[in-house]
Amino acid sequence: MESSWLPAKIEHTLLRPEATSAQIEDLCREALQYNFVGICVLPIWVARAAEFLKKSPVRVCTVVGFPLGGNTSRIKALETTQAIEDGADEVDMVINLGALKSMEDDLVREDIQTVVRTARSFGAPEARGKTLVKVILETALLNRAEIIRACHLARDAGADLVKTSTGFGPGGATVEAVRCMREAIGTDMGIKASGGIRTLEAALALLEVGATRLGTSAGVALVQEWRARREAR
Repeated sequence: MESSWLPAKIEHTLLRPEATSAQIEDLCREALQYNFVGICVLPIWVARAAEFLKKSPVRVCTVVGFPLGGNTSRIKALETTQAIEDGADEVDMVINLGALKSMEDDLVREDIQTVVRTARSFGAPEARGKTLVKVILETALLNRAEIIRACHLARDAGADLVKTSTGFGPGGATVEAVRCMREAIGTDMGIKASGGIRTLEAALALLEVGATRLGTSAGVALVQEWRARREAR
């Protein structure tokens, strides 16, 4: 594996409500230093992060309907518009969990489609249609059948990736959940594993079963350990 393999899978994440502007700038510096694929920050910090990272390949991601998913579709669309206007390259929207559990699949699908349509149509002409949309399932609150159904709805709605967790729910990414998600979507979409990824063993196990991105606040430590192991061979 080349030296950039693991960093290219990591979204360096800081979504704590108490995060300061100085910490966001440190996050951006580390993303540049370690060649992470992107960062993920709260909406209030998108413009500052985008300015810091302009002309770099590091992608700026933010969250929509976060962390509960209970916002109306109209509000999620407005959040998406604001995020793109501020410089976001990707948005991670939280699925409508209540509708999903109520078997109101049309409502869930339309909610996702609203964000996807907004992301595809808004922004500068040269960037239009390039904003990635990830759908956060909060898998710790779902059973296997619900995870599969949620993945199918996200795929049908045109999302680019499905994501395990907000990091604020009752559990984070698990091998079982990621494996289930990959089985549900086949090779059609990406999977972002997030929530509680703090060891290199956990990160590699999630990638092994089908994750294509890792959302973690421990990216620096993970890459340092990964590189140290490679050098020790």
